[in-house]
Amino acid sequence: REAKVDTLRILKEEKAGEVGGVMHCFTEDWDTAKQALDLGFYISFSGIVTFASAAKIQEVAKKVPPNRYLIETDSPYLAPIPYRGKPNYPAYVRKVAEFIGNLRSIPLAKVAAESGENYHRLFG
Repeated sequence: REAKVDTLRILKEEKAGEVGGVMHCFTEDWDTAKQALDLGFYISFSGIVTFASAAKIQEVAKKVPPNRYLIETDSPYLAPIPYRGKPNYPAYVRKVAEFIGNLRSIPLAKVAAESGENYHRLFG
């Protein structure tokens, strides 16, 4: 938290772009996401993207290229709406996917296909 400048600097200094990776549970703005994408990283969205207070994260979820995002649960924390404040479970990742689909104006099946392909491309 509050470490985006340091994080990006360290990733650049350590040449993390040569191996890529995931910006886990992404909570920053589009400028930060763009820099991470330029380094070859994927952007991963948790239940936080569903929160009413998450406008900047929702903007990123709309703009991130379809071949560069992932969805995650971050269980047992950060349950999506309507489960916010309760323990999170892996099954709730569907709520994150549905929300991202609504933001991107694409069906749930397309979110599942895109994020699934991205997972396999990144992790093999």
